[in-house]
Amino acid sequence: MRQNIPNTFGLDVYAKQVITVDSVQALLCAWQEAQAANLPALIIGEASNSLFVSDFAGVIIVNRIGGISLQETESEWILEVGAGEKWHHVVEYTIQNQIPGLENLALIPGCIGSAAIQNIGAYGVELKQVAGKVTLLELTTGKKVTVTDGEYGYRDSIFKHKFVKNYAVISVELRLAKKWRPNLSYGELKNLEGDNVTSRLIYETVTKVRRSKLPDPTMLGNAGSFFKNPVVCREDVDRLLVDYPDMPIYHQKDDQYKLSAGWLIDQSGLKGYQIGGAAVDQKHALVLVNKDNATSQDVVNLARYICATVNQKFSVKLSPEIRFIDKLGEVDADKFLKE
Repeated sequence: MRQNIPNTFGLDVYAKQVITVDSVQALLCAWQEAQAANLPALIIGEASNSLFVSDFAGVIIVNRIGGISLQETESEWILEVGAGEKWHHVVEYTIQNQIPGLENLALIPGCIGSAAIQNIGAYGVELKQVAGKVTLLELTTGKKVTVTDGEYGYRDSIFKHKFVKNYAVISVELRLAKKWRPNLSYGELKNLEGDNVTSRLIYETVTKVRRSKLPDPTMLGNAGSFFKNPVVCREDVDRLLVDYPDMPIYHQKDDQYKLSAGWLIDQSGLKGYQIGGAAVDQKHALVLVNKDNATSQDVVNLARYICATVNQKFSVKLSPEIRFIDKLGEVDADKFLKE
Protein backbone atom coordinates (compact mmCIF):
# COMPACT_ATOMS: atom_id res chain seq x y z
CA MET A 1 0.00 0.00 0.00
CA ARG A 2 1.42 3.37 -1.01
CA GLN A 3 1.69 6.20 1.51
CA ASN A 4 1.37 9.93 0.91
CA ILE A 5 4.61 11.90 1.12
CA PRO A 6 4.28 14.97 3.38
CA ASN A 7 5.24 18.06 1.37
CA THR A 8 4.42 21.75 1.73
CA PHE A 9 3.45 21.99 -1.95
CA GLY A 10 0.43 19.87 -1.02
CA LEU A 11 0.92 17.61 -4.02
CA ASP A 12 -0.55 14.11 -4.15
CA VAL A 13 2.71 12.18 -4.35
CA TYR A 14 3.34 8.77 -2.86
CA ALA A 15 6.08 6.45 -1.67
CA LYS A 16 6.17 2.72 -1.00
CA GLN A 17 6.60 3.57 2.68
CA VAL A 18 6.89 6.71 4.85
CA ILE A 19 8.62 6.35 8.23
CA THR A 20 8.97 9.10 10.84
CA VAL A 21 12.00 8.79 13.15
CA ASP A 22 12.97 10.77 16.25
CA SER A 23 16.33 9.22 17.13
CA VAL A 24 19.63 8.48 15.46
CA GLN A 25 19.17 4.75 15.97
CA ALA A 26 15.69 4.76 14.45
CA LEU A 27 16.97 6.71 11.44
CA LEU A 28 19.83 4.26 10.94
CA CYS A 29 17.53 1.24 11.23
CA ALA A 30 15.03 2.66 8.74
CA TRP A 31 17.74 3.39 6.19
CA GLN A 32 19.47 0.04 6.58
CA GLU A 33 16.18 -1.86 6.31
CA ALA A 34 15.44 -0.05 3.06
CA GLN A 35 18.88 -1.01 1.77
CA ALA A 36 18.37 -4.62 2.77
CA ALA A 37 15.09 -4.62 0.83
CA ASN A 38 16.90 -3.09 -2.17
CA LEU A 39 14.70 0.01 -2.02
CA PRO A 40 15.82 3.62 -2.55
CA ALA A 41 15.63 5.70 0.62
CA LEU A 42 15.31 9.46 0.97
CA ILE A 43 15.60 11.45 4.20
CA ILE A 44 13.51 14.63 4.45
CA GLY A 45 12.59 17.23 7.04
CA GLU A 46 9.37 18.98 6.07
CA ALA A 47 9.97 18.78 2.30
CA SER A 48 9.48 22.55 2.39
CA ASN A 49 12.18 23.06 -0.22
CA SER A 50 11.36 20.11 -2.47
CA LEU A 51 9.32 19.29 -5.54
CA PHE A 52 8.49 15.62 -6.00
CA VAL A 53 8.26 15.37 -9.78
CA SER A 54 6.89 11.82 -9.51
CA ASP A 55 5.98 9.21 -6.93
CA PHE A 56 8.94 7.79 -5.01
CA ALA A 57 9.79 4.16 -5.57
CA GLY A 58 11.14 3.46 -2.11
CA VAL A 59 11.13 4.62 1.51
CA ILE A 60 10.78 8.22 2.70
CA ILE A 61 12.35 8.75 6.13
CA VAL A 62 11.06 11.86 7.92
CA ASN A 63 13.77 13.15 10.27
CA ARG A 64 12.27 14.42 13.52
CA ILE A 65 15.41 14.23 15.69
CA GLY A 66 14.87 17.14 18.06
CA GLY A 67 16.44 18.91 21.00
CA ILE A 68 18.13 22.25 21.70
CA SER A 69 21.05 22.51 24.12
CA LEU A 70 22.66 25.82 25.07
CA GLN A 71 26.16 26.62 26.26
CA GLU A 72 27.99 29.91 26.40
CA THR A 73 31.46 31.38 26.52
CA GLU A 74 32.54 34.94 27.22
CA SER A 75 32.01 35.82 23.57
CA GLU A 76 29.36 33.42 22.23
CA TRP A 77 26.17 31.50 22.79
CA ILE A 78 26.50 28.00 21.36
CA LEU A 79 23.38 26.06 20.43
CA GLU A 80 23.42 22.37 19.50
CA VAL A 81 20.19 21.61 17.67
CA GLY A 82 18.70 18.32 16.47
CA ALA A 83 18.32 18.21 12.70
CA GLY A 84 14.56 17.63 12.88
CA GLU A 85 13.80 20.79 14.85
CA LYS A 86 11.77 23.31 12.87
CA TRP A 87 13.92 26.29 11.94
CA HIS A 88 11.44 28.94 13.08
CA HIS A 89 11.13 27.20 16.45
CA VAL A 90 14.88 27.64 16.90
CA VAL A 91 14.61 31.34 16.03
CA GLU A 92 11.76 31.72 18.53
CA TYR A 93 13.87 29.98 21.17
CA THR A 94 16.69 32.50 20.74
CA ILE A 95 14.34 35.48 20.86
CA GLN A 96 12.63 34.19 24.02
CA ASN A 97 16.03 33.70 25.65
CA GLN A 98 17.30 37.13 24.54
CA ILE A 99 19.94 35.67 22.24
CA PRO A 100 20.33 37.83 19.11
CA GLY A 101 21.66 36.71 15.75
CA LEU A 102 18.88 34.74 14.03
CA GLU A 103 16.16 37.41 13.92
CA ASN A 104 16.60 38.18 10.19
CA LEU A 105 15.93 34.51 9.41
CA ALA A 106 12.53 34.34 11.11
CA LEU A 107 9.66 32.37 9.60
CA ILE A 108 11.74 30.46 7.05
CA PRO A 109 10.02 27.07 6.67
CA GLY A 110 11.79 23.75 7.08
CA CYS A 111 14.05 22.07 9.62
CA ILE A 112 17.52 22.97 10.79
CA GLY A 113 19.18 20.02 9.05
CA SER A 114 17.98 21.23 5.67
CA ALA A 115 18.84 24.81 6.66
CA ALA A 116 22.50 23.80 6.84
CA ILE A 117 22.34 21.83 3.61
CA GLN A 118 20.73 24.74 1.77
CA ASN A 119 22.58 27.58 3.53
CA ILE A 120 19.30 29.42 3.98
CA GLY A 121 19.29 33.19 3.89
CA ALA A 122 17.02 36.22 4.14
CA TYR A 123 17.21 39.94 4.82
CA GLY A 124 20.97 40.16 4.40
CA VAL A 125 21.88 37.18 6.61
CA GLU A 126 22.86 33.62 5.68
CA LEU A 127 23.18 30.57 7.89
CA LYS A 128 26.90 30.34 7.11
CA GLN A 129 27.45 33.47 9.23
CA VAL A 130 26.35 31.64 12.38
CA ALA A 131 27.03 28.00 11.51
CA GLY A 132 29.41 25.95 13.61
CA LYS A 133 30.09 22.25 13.28
CA VAL A 134 27.57 19.94 11.62
CA THR A 135 27.28 16.34 12.78
CA LEU A 136 26.45 13.71 10.18
CA LEU A 137 25.55 10.06 10.43
CA GLU A 138 27.39 7.80 8.00
CA LEU A 139 24.51 5.50 7.12
CA THR A 140 26.58 2.58 5.84
CA THR A 141 28.59 2.28 9.08
CA GLY A 142 26.58 4.07 11.78
CA LYS A 143 29.56 6.29 12.57
CA LYS A 144 29.19 9.98 13.37
CA VAL A 145 31.17 12.45 11.27
CA THR A 146 31.83 16.05 12.30
CA VAL A 147 32.20 18.71 9.61
CA THR A 148 33.63 22.03 10.73
CA ASP A 149 33.67 23.74 7.32
CA GLY A 150 30.42 23.54 5.39
CA GLU A 151 32.01 25.22 2.36
CA TYR A 152 28.89 27.33 2.11
CA GLY A 153 27.94 29.17 -1.05
CA TYR A 154 24.78 30.83 -2.29
CA ARG A 155 22.10 28.25 -1.41
CA ASP A 156 24.85 25.68 -1.48
CA SER A 157 27.10 23.67 0.84
CA ILE A 158 29.42 20.69 0.98
CA PHE A 159 26.41 18.66 2.13
CA LYS A 160 24.94 18.89 -1.37
CA HIS A 161 28.08 17.43 -2.89
CA LYS A 162 30.67 15.44 -0.93
CA PHE A 163 28.15 14.25 1.69
CA VAL A 164 25.09 13.96 -0.50
CA LYS A 165 24.94 10.13 -0.54
CA ASN A 166 24.87 7.77 2.42
CA TYR A 167 24.97 10.57 4.99
CA ALA A 168 22.30 12.27 7.10
CA VAL A 169 22.55 15.48 9.10
CA ILE A 170 21.67 14.72 12.72
CA SER A 171 22.61 17.99 14.47
CA VAL A 172 23.77 21.51 13.70
CA GLU A 173 25.73 23.86 15.90
CA LEU A 174 24.96 27.58 15.86
CA ARG A 175 27.45 30.09 17.26
CA LEU A 176 25.94 33.48 18.04
CA ALA A 177 28.23 36.35 19.02
CA LYS A 178 27.39 38.24 22.20
CA LYS A 179 28.78 41.38 20.58
CA TRP A 180 25.77 41.93 18.36
CA ARG A 181 25.07 44.51 15.70
CA PRO A 182 21.71 44.64 13.90
CA ASN A 183 21.74 43.92 10.17
CA LEU A 184 19.37 46.46 8.63
CA SER A 185 20.76 46.32 5.11
CA TYR A 186 17.82 44.73 3.33
CA GLY A 187 14.24 45.59 2.42
CA GLU A 188 11.90 46.97 5.04
CA LEU A 189 14.58 46.67 7.72
CA LYS A 190 16.21 49.78 6.25
CA ASN A 191 13.34 51.74 7.78
CA LEU A 192 14.41 50.77 11.30
CA GLU A 193 16.73 53.40 12.70
CA GLY A 194 18.24 54.55 15.95
CA ASP A 195 19.97 52.97 18.91
CA ASN A 196 16.82 51.28 20.16
CA VAL A 197 16.66 48.61 17.47
CA THR A 198 16.52 45.22 19.18
CA SER A 199 16.66 41.68 17.88
CA ARG A 200 13.02 41.25 18.92
CA LEU A 201 11.99 44.31 16.89
CA ILE A 202 13.78 42.92 13.83
CA TYR A 203 12.20 39.51 14.43
CA GLU A 204 8.73 41.02 14.67
CA THR A 205 9.28 43.16 11.56
CA VAL A 206 10.56 40.24 9.47
CA THR A 207 7.71 38.02 10.66
CA LYS A 208 5.10 40.66 9.84
CA VAL A 209 6.54 41.32 6.38
CA ARG A 210 6.88 37.65 5.47
CA ARG A 211 3.32 36.91 6.60
CA SER A 212 2.01 39.80 4.52
CA LYS A 213 3.94 38.85 1.39
CA LEU A 214 4.33 35.10 1.41
CA PRO A 215 1.51 32.54 1.27
CA ASP A 216 1.13 30.21 4.24
CA PRO A 217 1.82 26.68 2.91
CA THR A 218 -0.86 25.29 5.24
CA MET A 219 -3.40 27.45 3.39
CA LEU A 220 -1.92 27.54 -0.12
CA GLY A 221 0.62 24.84 -0.96
CA ASN A 222 4.08 26.10 -1.89
CA ALA A 223 7.78 25.48 -1.28
CA GLY A 224 8.83 29.07 -0.64
CA SER A 225 11.17 30.78 -3.08
CA PHE A 226 11.25 28.58 -6.16
CA PHE A 227 14.19 30.19 -7.98
CA LYS A 228 17.59 31.47 -6.91
CA ASN A 229 18.39 35.12 -7.42
CA PRO A 230 20.65 35.04 -10.49
CA VAL A 231 24.22 36.27 -10.14
CA VAL A 232 25.64 38.03 -13.20
CA CYS A 233 28.77 39.92 -14.25
CA ARG A 234 29.25 43.68 -14.64
CA GLU A 235 28.80 43.48 -18.40
CA ASP A 236 25.33 41.99 -17.96
CA VAL A 237 24.42 44.65 -15.39
CA ASP A 238 25.47 47.47 -17.72
CA ARG A 239 23.40 45.94 -20.51
CA LEU A 240 20.31 45.56 -18.35
CA LEU A 241 20.49 49.03 -16.80
CA VAL A 242 20.19 50.65 -20.22
CA ASP A 243 16.60 49.43 -20.54
CA TYR A 244 15.77 48.93 -16.85
CA PRO A 245 17.49 51.71 -14.85
CA ASP A 246 15.38 50.98 -11.76
CA MET A 247 16.21 47.28 -11.67
CA PRO A 248 17.22 46.20 -8.13
CA ILE A 249 20.88 45.10 -8.14
CA TYR A 250 23.03 43.91 -5.25
CA HIS A 251 26.80 44.07 -5.56
CA GLN A 252 28.61 40.88 -4.54
CA LYS A 253 32.31 40.12 -4.25
CA ASP A 254 34.57 39.56 -7.27
CA ASP A 255 32.64 42.11 -9.35
CA GLN A 256 29.53 39.94 -9.43
CA TYR A 257 25.98 41.24 -9.06
CA LYS A 258 22.86 39.59 -7.72
CA LEU A 259 19.54 40.30 -9.43
CA SER A 260 16.07 39.80 -7.98
CA ALA A 261 14.46 36.74 -9.52
CA GLY A 262 11.09 37.88 -8.18
CA TRP A 263 11.46 41.25 -9.91
CA LEU A 264 12.41 39.60 -13.20
CA ILE A 265 9.35 37.33 -13.06
CA ASP A 266 7.08 40.20 -12.05
CA GLN A 267 8.39 42.45 -14.86
CA SER A 268 7.74 39.60 -17.28
CA GLY A 269 4.04 39.95 -16.44
CA LEU A 270 3.79 36.55 -14.80
CA LYS A 271 2.25 37.32 -11.40
CA GLY A 272 -0.85 35.18 -11.19
CA TYR A 273 0.03 33.25 -14.35
CA GLN A 274 -1.37 29.73 -14.16
CA ILE A 275 -0.74 26.41 -15.89
CA GLY A 276 -3.08 23.63 -14.82
CA GLY A 277 -3.46 23.91 -11.07
CA ALA A 278 -0.08 25.61 -10.51
CA ALA A 279 0.27 29.40 -10.46
CA VAL A 280 2.69 32.23 -9.76
CA ASP A 281 1.61 33.78 -6.48
CA GLN A 282 -0.31 37.04 -6.82
CA LYS A 283 1.71 38.80 -4.11
CA HIS A 284 5.22 37.35 -4.49
CA ALA A 285 6.34 36.36 -7.97
CA LEU A 286 9.16 34.18 -6.65
CA VAL A 287 6.69 31.73 -5.12
CA LEU A 288 4.84 29.10 -7.14
CA VAL A 289 1.65 27.85 -5.50
CA ASN A 290 -0.68 24.90 -5.67
CA LYS A 291 -3.76 26.94 -6.53
CA ASP A 292 -6.17 24.26 -7.70
CA ASN A 293 -5.18 20.63 -7.08
CA ALA A 294 -1.95 20.99 -9.05
CA THR A 295 0.01 18.00 -10.21
CA SER A 296 3.78 17.78 -10.19
CA GLN A 297 3.75 18.16 -13.96
CA ASP A 298 1.75 21.40 -13.66
CA VAL A 299 4.48 22.87 -11.45
CA VAL A 300 7.23 21.67 -13.79
CA ASN A 301 5.45 23.10 -16.84
CA LEU A 302 4.98 26.44 -15.08
CA ALA A 303 8.63 26.58 -14.01
CA ARG A 304 9.75 25.86 -17.57
CA TYR A 305 7.52 28.59 -18.93
CA ILE A 306 8.84 31.12 -16.41
CA CYS A 307 12.46 30.31 -17.27
CA ALA A 308 11.81 30.65 -20.98
CA THR A 309 9.89 33.91 -20.61
CA VAL A 310 12.46 35.60 -18.36
CA ASN A 311 15.33 34.47 -20.57
CA GLN A 312 13.59 35.78 -23.67
CA LYS A 313 12.92 39.19 -22.10
CA PHE A 314 16.15 39.77 -20.15
CA SER A 315 18.65 37.19 -21.47
CA VAL A 316 19.04 36.01 -17.88
CA LYS A 317 18.77 32.35 -16.91
CA LEU A 318 16.87 31.35 -13.79
CA SER A 319 17.85 28.31 -11.76
CA PRO A 320 15.58 26.50 -9.26
CA GLU A 321 16.42 26.89 -5.61
CA ILE A 322 14.31 23.93 -4.55
CA ARG A 323 15.25 20.26 -4.86
CA PHE A 324 13.69 18.16 -7.61
CA ILE A 325 13.07 14.55 -6.60
CA ASP A 326 12.01 11.73 -8.93
CA LYS A 327 11.22 8.07 -8.25
CA LEU A 328 14.81 7.23 -7.24
CA GLY A 329 16.01 10.43 -5.55
CA GLU A 330 17.23 13.94 -6.23
CA VAL A 331 17.86 14.97 -9.83
CA ASP A 332 19.56 18.00 -11.36
CA ALA A 333 16.77 20.60 -11.44
CA ASP A 334 18.32 22.67 -14.24
CA LYS A 335 18.74 19.64 -16.47
CA PHE A 336 15.26 18.41 -15.63
CA LEU A 337 13.67 21.69 -16.74
CA LYS A 338 15.56 21.53 -20.04
CA GLU A 339 14.18 18.09 -20.89
